Amino acid sequence: MKQNGPDVEVMQLVGLFEVYVLNLLITLAMFLILTFRAWIELKNYRIMWKELEWGKTREVAGRILRAEKDLFAGVEGGKELYTLLCELFQVTGSQ
Repeated sequence: MKQNGPDVEVMQLVGLFEVYVLNLLITLAMFLILTFRAWIELKNYRIMWKELEWGKTREVAGRILRAEKDLFAGVEGGKELYTLLCELFQVTGSQ
């Protein structure tokens, strides 16, 4: 005997509603996870960008220091200043 009364229809609607709510919760959880991962990637990108900028700065400062080494030698305390600047900008082969 088949029942098509209002109770069966309500039970079917409740089951369908539960599936929709579960789908919504899963979608929101996935969105939160993806947002968190994007935030971490942004932080990593900023760190890498700062490292690249610092590398360029060191390269330019190294070229200037090597080119102007004689200028530092002619000034009192210039050798010490030159050595400190070379250490700061991690210039190799400057001694």
